[in-house]
Amino acid sequence: MGAALFYHVTQSSIVDVVVNLLTRAVQQGWQVELRGTSLPAMEQMDDQLWRAGGPAEFLPHGLAGGAHDALQPVLLTTTSGATSGRQAILSVDGADVRPEELDHHDRVWILFDGMDGAAVTHARGQWKGLTGAGAKAQYWSEESGRWEKKSES
Repeated sequence: MGAALFYHVTQSSIVDVVVNLLTRAVQQGWQVELRGTSLPAMEQMDDQLWRAGGPAEFLPHGLAGGAHDALQPVLLTTTSGATSGRQAILSVDGADVRPEELDHHDRVWILFDGMDGAAVTHARGQWKGLTGAGAKAQYWSEESGRWEKKSES
């Protein structure tokens, strides 16, 4: 069973954290499902990923629904379980992750905007749901200016 890592984003932008995590995952040879809650938000994320970094830092990715979804190192989607065989899920914008999904992925990252009260409340509910189902979870915060693990189940 994989672990769920909750990232309470307060100093960086969500996009910067997404790019950092995805870059490291792709460098390890992982395929990642980047899961959001709406197609317009994922199209915006797609645009931001194309512009992130420079040519030397290109992050290969694509929006779900194309002919080559299975080949994409990073697949942006709004549908849970749309991509099997991927090592990780990265959840943004409150996209849900089911406890049983941790059985099929090495890692699940759940990013949430620490300046958005509704996002914090939703993340707390996700934490309770996943840990209540027996999943291992870690809570990371950057409130001090660097990432620190604050809690672990």
